[in-house]
Amino acid sequence: MDRLCEITFLLPDDSASRTFLDELRRLLSEVAYADFTAPSGTAGRPGGRLTLTPPRPAGARPVTAFELADVDAPEVALDTGHSIGVSEAAGAQGTAAPPPRIGMADLTRRMAGHVRRVDHTGVNVPACVTPPERWRDLRTVFSSASAMYRYPTGEDWPFVLPATATELGTDIDEFVVGREPRFELVHDRWLTRTLWQFALWTDLTRTELERLFPEPDGFTFPELEEVFRVVPVAGPWPGLDIRFDLCYRIDDGPSAWETGEWLVTEGGRIR
Repeated sequence: MDRLCEITFLLPDDSASRTFLDELRRLLSEVAYADFTAPSGTAGRPGGRLTLTPPRPAGARPVTAFELADVDAPEVALDTGHSIGVSEAAGAQGTAAPPPRIGMADLTRRMAGHVRRVDHTGVNVPACVTPPERWRDLRTVFSSASAMYRYPTGEDWPFVLPATATELGTDIDEFVVGREPRFELVHDRWLTRTLWQFALWTDLTRTELERLFPEPDGFTFPELEEVFRVVPVAGPWPGLDIRFDLCYRIDDGPSAWETGEWLVTEGGRIR
């Protein structure tokens, strides 16, 4: 089978995207497996590519990257030849989520030095412009080329876990911290336009993150209040929403979520 080796968030190569990417580089500066590469011939300019390579197990894929590219609008490109663009329902006035009150520079300033790992990245596609058959096709694009697992509680939130070539053909049975970033694909009935989401492991407690991002800057989702603080961020691209989920520090880990065991054993592989 074809193997999905890289998921790339492509950004239009303009000043707004360069600024966003540079702030993201600063935000993830303490992540050990984040690599920043400046485009050739542009010494001193913000990096043109940010790459997140799963640290464990050795050879696990896909890699996740952010890159300035010759595109008119942001898109998520797979090295299998597929992509996910930006979609918005005609005439839509907004989303169910509160409008963002902060930008990337403000997020980076508040979180400087506190991000340790990237749990997952993801794309929420609006159900109103993604009918069931199109959603099934999109999910098949991933499940046929990667280790994709159902979300155990039944929602349409499948996750791709980085896996070795052997695990892709069989299944994951080694549960280790470092099988990240994973990738979440969401069929979202609440949204009217595409959303990019980024879940980050921090060294901060719930109380500390609530102080850094009080309402309405940040909020929590029902039943996930003890896991992370949600912070919508204003982006420079029309038709695309951006959300950061800032995970609270875990002092008694690793958890079955961190190692992927919960998704593998309770959710099950999508083939």
